[in-house]
Amino acid sequence: MSEQRLYQLAQETGAALMARSYTLVTAESCTGGWIGAAVTMVAGSSEWYERGYITYTNIAKCEMLAVSAQTLESYGAVSDQTVREMVVGALAASHAQVAVAVSGVAGPGGGTPAKPVGMVCLAWALKHGSVIAETRHFAGDRESVRRQTVERSLEGVLSLIK
Repeated sequence: MSEQRLYQLAQETGAALMARSYTLVTAESCTGGWIGAAVTMVAGSSEWYERGYITYTNIAKCEMLAVSAQTLESYGAVSDQTVREMVVGALAASHAQVAVAVSGVAGPGGGTPAKPVGMVCLAWALKHGSVIAETRHFAGDRESVRRQTVERSLEGVLSLIK
């Protein structure tokens, strides 16, 4: 996916959020703020992007997003359970109506047989709504896995609010 495609996807996301008077909050681990960077490429994004949390460590996930230490101990940072708590925590700690959260193994190291390189867990939620979570297995190098995660994150936001 090219920068131009990411920009177009971010523009679409912003237009869809604006049409509903919604704002977005992001909770990122493996993407390290790339979702926030993608949406803020769009001029005027301050009208619909409320804030972002980069919670790369487990401590940050607990402190900033109220992820349970028990969840992290039982399931690990890369799990549906963790991203579900991240997305709920991001909504609770912000003024946004829509949230996306991601955590994954971008590589090149860090993978295990149970959680291989390219495995990314994503979650989306509307404030006072249910949480949608999924796990994807992206192919490619570190940059490619992260880029595909950003793309899927924005596609999920669009699906959630359309």
